[in-house]
Amino acid sequence: MNDFIRFLRRFARPYIGTLALSVFFNLLNGLMTVFSFAFIIPILQVIFGLQREEYHFIPWTSHDLVHTITNNFYYFTGHVIQTQGESKALAFLGGIFVIMTFVKVMTGYMSEYFTIPMRNGVVRDIRNTMYAKILSLPIGYFSNEKKGDIMSRMSGDVTEVEASVMSSLYALFRYPILIIIYLATMIALSWRLTLFVFILLPVMGWVMGTVGKKLKAQGLRTMQIGGQILSTIEESLGGLRIIKAFNAEKQMDTRFRNETQSYVKSANAMLRRQSLAHPMSEFLGTIAVMVVLWFGGTLILSGTSTIDAASFIFYMTIFYSIINPAKDLSKTGYAVSKGMAALARIDKILDADNPIKDPAHPEPLPVDLQNTPAIEFKDVSFKYDDGDRIVLDNINLKVPKGHTVAIVGQSGSGKSTLVDLIPRFYDVTKGSVKVKGCDVRDVKVTDLRGLMGNVNQEAILFNDTFRNNIAFGNENATMEEVVRAAKIANAHDFIMATPEGYDTLLGDRGCRLSGGERQRISIARSILKNPDILILDEATSALDNESERLVQEALDRLMSDRTTIVIAHRLSTIVNADMICVMKDGKIIETGTHSDLLALDGQYARLHALSS
Repeated sequence: MNDFIRFLRRFARPYIGTLALSVFFNLLNGLMTVFSFAFIIPILQVIFGLQREEYHFIPWTSHDLVHTITNNFYYFTGHVIQTQGESKALAFLGGIFVIMTFVKVMTGYMSEYFTIPMRNGVVRDIRNTMYAKILSLPIGYFSNEKKGDIMSRMSGDVTEVEASVMSSLYALFRYPILIIIYLATMIALSWRLTLFVFILLPVMGWVMGTVGKKLKAQGLRTMQIGGQILSTIEESLGGLRIIKAFNAEKQMDTRFRNETQSYVKSANAMLRRQSLAHPMSEFLGTIAVMVVLWFGGTLILSGTSTIDAASFIFYMTIFYSIINPAKDLSKTGYAVSKGMAALARIDKILDADNPIKDPAHPEPLPVDLQNTPAIEFKDVSFKYDDGDRIVLDNINLKVPKGHTVAIVGQSGSGKSTLVDLIPRFYDVTKGSVKVKGCDVRDVKVTDLRGLMGNVNQEAILFNDTFRNNIAFGNENATMEEVVRAAKIANAHDFIMATPEGYDTLLGDRGCRLSGGERQRISIARSILKNPDILILDEATSALDNESERLVQEALDRLMSDRTTIVIAHRLSTIVNADMICVMKDGKIIETGTHSDLLALDGQYARLHALSS
């Protein structure tokens, strides 16, 4: 219950108005239910002759309003019996009962009517909050998390919250109100009987609560296994070529079957406990009714009870009416326990810390560099949060404005990590990275990244049109600007050869394009952005010779008069760089031009000889 209350405080505040209306109509519904059941007493007492007392009209100005209403109701009922007969009196009471029932069902409908917008709105808000959080988290977060598990939390766990918690909102607000109203009525009828009932209820609540706690733990385990299954599916789809190449279909099939079997075992245990809720509550409720019937009947038969037989029947009707809300509330409690387990997994994302934060007082980036380097690494060291290995060790490097600096080295030497520090995908462990003379930690992240364009080895495209992929991140771009960028990137001709030109969909991750075409669309995107600083991460390493030629022409146009950092795999693409930095084991061991480094006959010369 504490978890549920915290959940409402976090997500239900925007819907406090509809929540208040739902509570209001639930109150009306509970009162109308009690008044409807109250007709049992006059029907038994007057119609069937259990009550022979004569009633006289009392003026409505009497101070005891409850007694006046009760007395005058019996008076008018007796008058109808005397003047119209018992059959018409019964029809009169039945008509009133029908009217009250109509009001009761309409108030019940209105209470649910105002719950629905909150139910669907909260689920939408959770999804939106999770997606925004995922977009805001640093890249390092996803290095430690499985994509499939994150997808499971966004889809399966949010769906579980919707199915378990949000679908239970109506019951959670309705049934406690009904139970309170019924208990208040029971106290008014006989406090002694109700005190006896209060002794029974905690026992029932303790038994149901114990099962609910076990259900929450089992639900969390089941959802964790479900996340692992989704992660295996995502890995299999992404690595299908390797699976087939190594004849590993049977191995992966066995792994997947073991995971699904574990899920079935966990889900069976969870659903069996959940299925126990209804029979357990019904059995305990029947025991309670029989015990109260025995206790109350004994009081009436002994003549020590303060209520008569008709009122006791009304009392038992009200008490039995508590059983269904109590049963449904217990089932709802199990569902909420299951949903809270899903929310705990969602909160692992929502509560994740983002170390890449804007400073409290950000500095503006200067427009004119003058003699200040465009990029400067000063005594930079770096290691990942989850490791002890130094990835970058005391890096010092200055990149003048408009110059092209190439970073080369063997795999694992720290090239990509070095350039990832410039747009603050990670923060340095020691030292500082400066852009235009400002420490990147002292400026707004959006301002910093607004200066930069990226072209990576794997061109990241979206299942959208050519136009929207080129204009990605630049919503105000005109069609003329998009076409101009595509022409500079050598992409216009193949775009126009497609059925719908710039409005043609690219497919999932640009699957309808070749590698060279995808790369040229990525370049066109950076051309349209017109960044001050360009980062190229092995942009041509995965292309054939013809595609590389077209892409390199586009890159040369993009790099013109622009500060550029190039991570190079093919050394032939960087021979004209203003400076080449050779990295090994997280250190820069050589710097100079292509000819200088060849003359040095060091690491670069050996790499060049291997690539020739």
